[in-house]
Amino acid sequence: MRFAEFLRATVLLCAGAASALGLVAVLTSDGEDLGVRFTIFLATWWFIAAVIGSWLGRRAEATPPIARLLATSRQSNSLPELHPGRMLLNRLWPLVATTILGIGLAFFAPQIPGIAAGFAIIWALAWRRQYSAVQAIEHRDGVEFYVERTPPGRPMQLVRVPGMKRDLSSVNGALS
Repeated sequence: MRFAEFLRATVLLCAGAASALGLVAVLTSDGEDLGVRFTIFLATWWFIAAVIGSWLGRRAEATPPIARLLATSRQSNSLPELHPGRMLLNRLWPLVATTILGIGLAFFAPQIPGIAAGFAIIWALAWRRQYSAVQAIEHRDGVEFYVERTPPGRPMQLVRVPGMKRDLSSVNGALS
C-alpha cells in the first residue's frame, strides 16, 4: 500500500472512529440534567480537541517522525505485497481496538467514548496534511513510498521504488 494513501486512510478512519464514538456517547447519555451537563462538557472537549488538532496539523511539511521514516526507507526496484485491507488492520489495530472497546464501555460509562472521540479528533486533524507532504516529496524526488509488511508490534518500515518525476521548472506554462 502506498504510504501517502495509508496516511489518507488513517485520517479518514480516525475521523470515522471519532464520529462513531461521539454518536454513541451522546446516545447513551441520559436526558436528565446530568445528561445535559455531560453533553455540554463533551461539546467543549471536542471543540478544544479540534483546536489542538488543528494547531498540531497546521504545518504543510512532513512531521519529523514521517521525515525520518521516509529518509530511512529501503530502496527497491519491485513493489512490495499490496494488501491494503490487511496493511491497514495490521498498522491501525490500536484504533480499531479502542473504538470497539469505547463503544462497548458506553453502556457502563458514556464518558469513556466521549473522551476517546476527542482524542480521535486530535489525531485526525493533526495528521490531515501529511498525505500532501509525502506526495510532494514523491513528486519532487520521482519515487513512491510503500508500506512494507511488518509484524504489528514492530515499527513501520517503508520501501522506496522508482516513480515518475515531475518537471517543476515551468511556471504558468512558461519555461524558465
